[in-house]
This record gives sequence, structure tokens and C-alpha cells, in this order.
Amino acid sequence: MKQKSLLALSIALAFGLAGCEQASKTEAPQAQAQAPVAALKSGIELGNLDTQTKPQQDFFRYVNGNWLAKTEIPADKSVWGSFHELRKGADEHVLTLIKAAAAKPAEAGSDQQKIGDLFRAYLDTAKIDSLGLTPLQDELAAIDKLTQPAELAAFLGQMQQDRYGSPVALYVGQDQKDSTKYIVSASQSGLGLPDRDYYLKTDEKSEQIKKQYQWMIARFWELAGWAEGGKAAEQIFALESKLAEAQWSRVQNRDRNATYNKMTPAELSTLAPGFDWAAFIKAAQLNSEDALVVRQPTYFTAFAKLQQEVTLEQWKTYLKFHLIRSNASLLSANFDQASFDFYGRVLSGLQEQKPREERAVEAINSALGFMVGKMYVEKYFKPEAKERMDQLIKNLRVAFEQSINELDWMSAETKLAAQEKLKKFNTKIGYPDVWRDYNCLSISADDLIGNMQRSSQCEYQRMIGKLGKPVDRTEWGMTPQTVNAYYSSTMNEIVFPAAILQPPFFNVEADDAVNYGAIGGVIGHEITHGFDDQGSRSDGDGNLRDWWSPADAEQFRQRTQLMVEQYSAFNPIDDLKLQGALGLGENIADLGGLTVAYRAYQNSLGGKPAPVIDGFTGEKRFFIGWAQVWRTKFRDEALRQQVITGPHSPGMYRVLGVLSNMPEFYQAYDVKPGDGMYRPDDQRVKIW
Repeated sequence: MKQKSLLALSIALAFGLAGCEQASKTEAPQAQAQAPVAALKSGIELGNLDTQTKPQQDFFRYVNGNWLAKTEIPADKSVWGSFHELRKGADEHVLTLIKAAAAKPAEAGSDQQKIGDLFRAYLDTAKIDSLGLTPLQDELAAIDKLTQPAELAAFLGQMQQDRYGSPVALYVGQDQKDSTKYIVSASQSGLGLPDRDYYLKTDEKSEQIKKQYQWMIARFWELAGWAEGGKAAEQIFALESKLAEAQWSRVQNRDRNATYNKMTPAELSTLAPGFDWAAFIKAAQLNSEDALVVRQPTYFTAFAKLQQEVTLEQWKTYLKFHLIRSNASLLSANFDQASFDFYGRVLSGLQEQKPREERAVEAINSALGFMVGKMYVEKYFKPEAKERMDQLIKNLRVAFEQSINELDWMSAETKLAAQEKLKKFNTKIGYPDVWRDYNCLSISADDLIGNMQRSSQCEYQRMIGKLGKPVDRTEWGMTPQTVNAYYSSTMNEIVFPAAILQPPFFNVEADDAVNYGAIGGVIGHEITHGFDDQGSRSDGDGNLRDWWSPADAEQFRQRTQLMVEQYSAFNPIDDLKLQGALGLGENIADLGGLTVAYRAYQNSLGGKPAPVIDGFTGEKRFFIGWAQVWRTKFRDEALRQQVITGPHSPGMYRVLGVLSNMPEFYQAYDVKPGDGMYRPDDQRVKIW
């Protein structure tokens, strides 16, 4: 599942096995049955079922067909489904809290003052429109002051804290080969389109997007009152295209070994001569560091060469554009509209902007997320949800242990290493034990862009301030009001924010079957990330280390390659097929997670048959629980973007792809050869 934030840049996905020959013959401890809850209901949203579709033919449509038929994607959304419904609810709760904070007088510097004044600043569109481009004049003047090519390196280093437009991005995270320490990493960056493939593809749709992107650039020039917007657009697009040609693909960037290249600053200068790396690093306030990790070495070599070939005036044009682009939604309505027309309409298919208040919630979650999160938890999080999650996670861990022991393709030695990793998994549920403070951030009711710039600078200082200090294992990469979950490979932990612990993912009033199929599958998904094709490269302490025997590694590779081929055959739109190699980690996590969740559910029954509720056996309800979580509708533009850039398969394939590989599903629904959900046994993937 997806993760965003500076910490999230260090998050990877993984999974491993353990045990020994003797252990594989010994039954793992029986999972504890869930405490009974009075008047439990099925948890199935019966009105969404399409009973005209046979579950054996298309289980996604069988579970969600009526929902698909009756649901319209909101005009201000590009995708709509269970995640988005929950996110809307969480945002509404946050908005209620924000309005309450803004409604009362507040002491300067207090949480209430910061939240209320940022809300007021975002909603003061009259003030914002009157300012036009004025809030960026200091930054534009700083770009204009560049007179020598040699000054560019220091400027790009200095602007790291502002997070806009640098072809190289620096961040601080745990060292993947020594997870007890923090280290600086450097990565490719600097594109205005979502991915390098948007520049490299030459099909008709891609060419249209390129033209419309250049239209937006020229429009910014026109709104700024600058001449030759068309020429600027051509220059910027040409420069970004050269950066894109040198960049690594998303599939390459998944490889945790290939992207771990530790070197000294002097070695970086040798790798990528022609760019003043010492000045860049010093201006980024990192000159005391004696080593850094360079994620894409060939890109850095190419960038350093390109930096010399491109004139300073072209770089200045590029920097001005990215300054405006990254702030356009905070500027006057004409800049905001131009940005929306491209990023919203063209790339995502949106029909209208979100209401201003909803956008204010996004800004406040970005700048003051954990401050708001503390309020959210106090008002909306139920302690009983955490208690029941604790038990579910314990049961999933037991089931995973059992699954490892019973694998017939893995040696005892590798099983033992996997079990050791599993035992070291940490879990965080709901909210942090230690809340982040925002003393570094001052907020003004009449300075929206200044507020967001100070937030970025505050977080940058917080990030680089970690260097030389012990790793903070209380830190969270997501706020409690985030509807998502994640696995961190360097922390070796799974994290479930409060907002995801709601129906259809988690229903404290529902029978266990649907909960195991829904949130149980999500828990299993995150655990399995510790053992997917990349997570399995780290040990229980979070260190990048090979703990596999060569024979087991080859078995694992063969099984994952079959999964790559399966998903690469799915064709969701036009001529675009899923990128099986890009989605491999997520697809492994889906299949492994649901398989282990099913075992945990069976364990929880303690040998007794599950009750039949709403006419469904427990086994059938389990799979319905998984399928209704992934109900999703896409606009065509958003679906194309998801296929090109997203590691997650679209919702329907998270159902069809997973269940067609699970013998347990075949048994529950009597799937036979000739059915749409059927795969021959030798074509099914079994990993965990």
C-alpha cells in the first residue's frame, strides 16, 4: 500500500521464510479465537452484489457489480472506490476539527492558532488573487541573480529545502545496510510530468499529453507577463526530455541492491565530473557527511554532463517554471486554473476542482498532519478497534509462521532465517506514541505560500537533523487520519493508521470472516511485503543482506516470474497492459497476504464450522470481504496513469489475479475448468 512523506522514501516492500526441518514438522501455536461479539452481522454489503454474474466467472463483478452500475465518479475525482469513500469521510472529520479550531480565539503559537490561521489563509481567495505572482518574487529574483554557471550547483543545493524543480533530490533515511544509522541519499528528480515514460512514449495519446503540457508552460509565461512563452515551453520540455532519457525506469528503481551505491562526496565527483558536488552538498547543509547513497549512478553521470551543455539561461527558465508549477495551486485563480486544466483535466480526467475547503484540508494535513492527527484520534478513534486489531495481527503472525514451516520449495536453512525475521516484526496501530511537534513552524493568516514554504523548510531541517542521532523508532511515515497502511523494510515494521480501521476494511460489529478477508488481507499484505521480491533482501534487523540459499533464491525467482507473466497479460485499457515487473511486490503481497489471512481465519475457528450468515458460509464471506475492499472505478485518463506509473494493480485485478491463484477460493466456490476464474494448477502461483 501506498506511502508518502520523506520517511516513506526509505520504505521498501519485502517478505521471507524461516524454520528448520524439525520446526516444519512441529505445529505452530494455535491462533487464539476472536472474542465473540454480540449480534454480529455478515459485513457484506448485499446491495452491491450482482447475482446475475456467477462468482466462478468474474468474482469482482459478482461482488461489486451493482455498485459499479449505480456509482458515478464524483466530478472532482479521477478514481472512486472504497478507499476514496473512506478518505472522504476522514477528510470530513478533519474539516470539522479544523473549523472548530478556527472558530475560536487562540493564543499565538498554539496548535489551535496554527491550524486556524492556515485554514483562513487558504480560504482567503480575495487576498490570494490580489497578490498574483508577488508571493514568489523573492525566489524569482534569486534565480535572476545567477550570472555564472558555477553558481548553479550551490543554488540547487540551497533549494533542496524548498523541494521544487531540482534534477537531483536529497533526503535522509535509515541506511539500508546499517539500519541503526541515518544516511543521506541522492536520487534522480526534476520532471514536470509524472514519469520518464511520458517523455519517451510516442503513441498518439502520449504526444497529445506532451503538447498540452507545453501549453500549460506557455500559459504560465503569459500569466506572469513574460514574453516568448512558446519558446520557453520548448526549451523546458527539451531539457526535461534529456533528463528523462537518462533516468532509470520505475522497474529499475525497485531494485534495492542496484539503487544502493554508497560513496564519498569525492567519489561522487569522480563518478559525475563537471558539476560542483561539494558546493551542492554544502549549500544543502550536509557538508559534514562523509558518505551518501547514490541511487542511480548512470543518471548522475549524465546529469553532470548535461549541466555543462545546457546554458545557464535555459536552466534559469527551467527553474522559474518549476517554482511556479510547484506553487500554482496556491497562487491566484488564473495560475491555479492553468495547473488544474493540465494536471487535473488532461492527466486525471477531472471535471472540476475540489471544493476549496477540501483542498485546505489537504494543505493542513501536509503541513500540520500529526497536529491534526492527535485531535482526530481523540475524537474519532475507538480503543476497541485497536484491541481487536492486536488480536488479528497476532493470529496472522501465527499463520505466517505455519505457512513458512509448510513450504515444500524452501530449505530448512532459509526457513529458519525467515522465521527469525518474522519474529522481529514490529507493529504500530492507530497513532504514534510520541507526537511530532511543530515548534519550528510559524503560521500566518495572510501568507499562504509563506506558510507552505516554511513548512517545507521546517520538515527539511527536521529531516537533516536526524543525522548523527540514534534512529527514532517511534516515528511514523503516515498520519493517523490517512486511509492506508505500509511496511518499512529498514524498520521491519507494519503500520496501520487509525483511519483505515473502518468498514469495509474493518468492522468491529461484523463477523470474523469478512474482517479476515478485508483487514486481515491488508495485514497479511503488509507482512508479506517483508518477504516480497525486494523486502526479502532485508533481514529482521532491517539490513540489506542476502539470507537465501542459491537454490531457494532460484525457486523464488521462478515463482515470481510466473506472477510477472500473469499480470502482464491483463489489458485494462486500449493497448496498455499491466507492467507485471513494476507491480510484482504489490502482487506478491496481495496473494501471500490473503493466503495467510485465510489460514488465520481457519485457525480462529478452532476446528468448529463457521456460522452461515446471510446465506453465505464463512469461507465465502471471507473472499467477499477481500473483493468488496477493492471496488474501484477509474476515469480513462487516471487508469492510463495508474498503469504507466503505479505499482498497484487496478482494483479488479487485485481480485481476479489473486483469487485465480488460490485453491481455497476454488473449493469455496466450486470453480471448475472452463470457468472465468479458473487457471490450470500448473499455471497458479504459490509463493507463501
